[in-house]
Amino acid sequence: MSAEAIAIETIGLSKRYGKRSALSDLSVAVPKGAITALVGPNGAGKSTLLRILAGITTPTSGEARVLDGRPRDEAISARVSYLDQERPLYKDFRVAEMLRFGRALNPTWNDARAVATLDELAIPLDRRIRALSGGQRAQVALTLCLATQPEVLLLDEPVANLDPVARQDLMAVLLRSVVDDGTTVLLSSHAIDDLAGICDHLLILRHGGLALADSLEHVLAAHRLAVGPSWLDEAPFPASAVVGATADGRQRSVLVRGEQINVPSGWELLEPTLGEIVLAYLRSVPATSEAPAAPLATMAAPTDVPR
Repeated sequence: MSAEAIAIETIGLSKRYGKRSALSDLSVAVPKGAITALVGPNGAGKSTLLRILAGITTPTSGEARVLDGRPRDEAISARVSYLDQERPLYKDFRVAEMLRFGRALNPTWNDARAVATLDELAIPLDRRIRALSGGQRAQVALTLCLATQPEVLLLDEPVANLDPVARQDLMAVLLRSVVDDGTTVLLSSHAIDDLAGICDHLLILRHGGLALADSLEHVLAAHRLAVGPSWLDEAPFPASAVVGATADGRQRSVLVRGEQINVPSGWELLEPTLGEIVLAYLRSVPATSEAPAAPLATMAAPTDVPR
């Protein structure tokens, strides 16, 4: 990926809170004009990374760059919008008052777009924030972020606790912004099924380090799910190709990666879902003494990350 195509980059980024390591030697690049999903279990460092990129938290070591500048630089922060997972809004304000508040604080504010978006979502401007549903509050918060017309949008669990309809509506608003404005989006989420329909790239964090970084297209193309009876040998594939394995008593499933996979007798290769791929990486245990497997094309191999 050329420097001109990169919106966000970290180099050896680490963050410690006392004795606990939230991020460890993280080096990753996020492409411009794409929606990149940031996935990982609780405590993997997702929120810490987003807060560093938003200029709220400072790293312990290493470097983070957004739009080729430091996140805390005023010229950069003015081009970045961040939505915390708590979706902070003034609950006693009416929606129209939140818009006036945003307009007063942001010189790049697009009031017409904000009003049109809320009208499309059927959210009354005279309704107080505390009277809105959780999904409507999330939609208002995202509308406020997009109204600042950011070049980079950082979202921490934007669809958490929302029903399927509210999640779909929120994602539609987000996708339109990317298409219309070329906004670069980095969002963390546990709603893996929702991500498959809108994301271009995937980052998986595990134990504060990088487990996988690649385009969603290549991630799906480069993995296969080998399925066979539970009595078959559990390791018929090269160790470097195996991401993870599960068994339920009658059937054994092994997620393997590689452009060419030889199918042993008794096994069947299937196309995995994004959810199956992500879960396999999250369940796999990083090596403590062995070198990580060789990467496949542009795919980052699982990283040896200290706990």
